[in-house]
Parts: sequence; C-alpha cells; structure tokens
Amino acid sequence: MIGSGIYMALRKEETVPEENMQEIEAFLASVRKKEETAVASRLRKRREKTVALFPFDPNEADSVDFVRLGLPPFMSHNILRYREKGGIFRSVESFAKVYGLTTEQYETLKPYIRIGDPYKPVQRDTTLRQKWLARTDSLKAQKYPEGTVIDLNKADTTELKKIPGIGSAYARQIIAYRSHLGGFYKVEQLQELPFLSKEFNVWFKVEQKEHPYILVNKWGVEHLRSHPYLNFYQSKVIVEHRKKYGKIKSLSQLSLYEEFTEKDLERLSPYVCFDSE
Repeated sequence: MIGSGIYMALRKEETVPEENMQEIEAFLASVRKKEETAVASRLRKRREKTVALFPFDPNEADSVDFVRLGLPPFMSHNILRYREKGGIFRSVESFAKVYGLTTEQYETLKPYIRIGDPYKPVQRDTTLRQKWLARTDSLKAQKYPEGTVIDLNKADTTELKKIPGIGSAYARQIIAYRSHLGGFYKVEQLQELPFLSKEFNVWFKVEQKEHPYILVNKWGVEHLRSHPYLNFYQSKVIVEHRKKYGKIKSLSQLSLYEEFTEKDLERLSPYVCFDSE
C-alpha cells in the first residue's frame, strides 16, 4: 500500500524529527482509510453489477436465476428443496414465506414475481354453479307439495320422481319391483327395497291390487322362482308336492315343509291362486 511505503521510507531516512511523526502517522492513517473505502466501493459495485431484476416464476426458476436476482446460494437451495418435496408457490404472497428471505428482498422482487397458470389455485366456475343451483330450484319446484298421496300401483316414473328424495334411478327400481311382485298389496312393501325408508310411506297408498296370481298348480320351478317371494328350493317343494299329492288347495299344506316359514306364507298369500287357469 502507498501509505505504508511512505512511512517505512521516512523511518529509514531518520531525517524527520520525532515531534513531526504524529502528524505523518495521522496523514498515513487517513490515506489508509481512503484506500479501504475505495476497495469496499469497488466490491459493492461489482456485486451490484451481478444482480439483475427480471420477471420470474418461483416454481420454474433455477438456482442461477435466483442468484442473479440477488438471493444468496443457501436461499436458492432452500427454494429448490421445497419444490422437490412437492411445494408450490400458488400466489405472489406465498413467496414471502421463503426461509431467510427478508422483507426488503421480498419487496424488491415482488413486482417481478409471475405465477404460471398451472400453479394457481383452481378457480370454481361460478357460472356452472349458478346453473346447477337453478336446476336444483327447478327440480324442487317440480316436486309434489307435502301432504300429496299417490297410488303406488298406478304411479309411473314421472309421478314417482315428483316425490322428494326419489330420482330417476329409484323410480325405475320401484316400477321394476312392482312388476316382479305383480303389484303391491300394502305400502310397507316399499321397505323391501334397500333405499326406501319408512319416511317415504306417507306419500303412497294402495287402492288397487291388480296383479297376476301365482298359479301354484300350473307353474314350473323356473316360473315360480321368478317371483321375489319364492326361491329355488321353495319352488321345487311346490312342484314336488304336486307330483306326490296332487293339486295344492291351501298354503297350510306348504307349512309342513321347513323351506317355508310362517312369514313366507303370510306374504305369499295375497299372490297365490290355486286354480290351474
């Protein structure tokens, strides 16, 4: 350094009086301070030249980009690790939570942060929701008011769908079950369908029991077992009984077989016909 060189030269010559050495040392100290300030200024300017502010997506920028933006390497490393573990910056504000990022750094970078569409929160389509609500209101308006009662054996799918809580699928299943039964003889039979609780019974009545009878003295096993209240073994008992003892005249004859319980015979009774034709 220049200051230290001058000082050493003066000491060697020994031509400077001792009383003047303090002034010389003070002068040299000021020179050293200026030199240190100049060096620090050059280093600061060098660092400032390497920082460049530009638009960036924190979900896609690499480590070089983060360093160019003025972030230290350790902070760049933290961001990349966060992303590797599945972390996503879904808003500009979320970048402020980066570990080690100062408020000053965030405010400097904030105008340049761009969050790409793939990383933004999914926006609900309010138009679709409004349409859905409108459709729901429309369906509610089409439902029967409380206190309405319809005939369970006459109602078609259109009428059934007007019952609150019954849609197209349920309505079709009710019609199909009614067809297999040969008609309902009481409202409580609805509970044989797993999706209909007792609360639905208030909407129905049974006034007309139009259903084909089970011809126990004519039908074969396959025909008999097609009815919901008869299984294969029960149907086989009926056919075998006819072969051995002739026509069945009452259900009490079937009560002798273990395949039939009292409950089975009770629910069969409205459907059974003992005539051959």
